Amino acid sequence: MHGYAIAQAIQRLSRDVLKVEEGALYPALHRLEVRGLLRAQWGVSDNNRRAKFYSLTTEGRRELEREAASWTRVSTAITRVMQPA
Repeated sequence: MHGYAIAQAIQRLSRDVLKVEEGALYPALHRLEVRGLLRAQWGVSDNNRRAKFYSLTTEGRRELEREAASWTRVSTAITRVMQPA
């Protein structure tokens, strides 16, 4: 996906709870690319504009799995703490 499509997908999949601003998204994508977690290539978007398309590398997929597992542990712990005794 290209950056704008990624931002839209995050907003749509979160049912409008999360909105990623371009000023935060593009630097984050660049940092992930520099770390080797994303690969990027230029292409043409659906509306015929030049856009940079991003995809996860193998290492990026591994990192995503690690981060997802960590998030699950933390969010489960927070849920336990927030429940009434």
